[in-house]
Amino acid sequence: MQTNLITRQGYQELQDELNYLWKCYRPKIIAKVTWAAGLGDRSENADYHYNKRILHDIDRRVRHLRRVLKQVWVVDYSPQQEGKVFFGAWVAVKNLEGEVKRFRIAGPDEIYKHKDYISINSPVARALIKKTVHDEAEVITPSGRRTWYITAITYHE
Repeated sequence: MQTNLITRQGYQELQDELNYLWKCYRPKIIAKVTWAAGLGDRSENADYHYNKRILHDIDRRVRHLRRVLKQVWVVDYSPQQEGKVFFGAWVAVKNLEGEVKRFRIAGPDEIYKHKDYISINSPVARALIKKTVHDEAEVITPSGRRTWYITAITYHE
């Protein structure tokens, strides 16, 4: 089941990307396409075809961002969340082998630009929800069961 949650920061990042693409980058590419089209024969005009492809990619991303921004539900921090893992939490975990990880539980639309974010839909996030520091969470992975112990929870980086 896909969740349409997003943090306030994630929403702003997507909105900023949309604004940049639509107001800054797209007009520059349109100017290049117009210039290249004015050179005449478009069939062998590499500048024209290359920039048309970029324009197509920009338009596809703009459509996607507009659709996502209409469908997501922004979840803001609440003091009631303190001490437990919920959406938007920064969580530090450790396993029995001593491996330590720290990540933020965020929406699926905001994780791709952040190496330290995991989706709320991931098995790890689902296993951690509502847990507190020193709790353990068992996660079933393709390589078997993994047990993680929560060492820290914060909502502010």
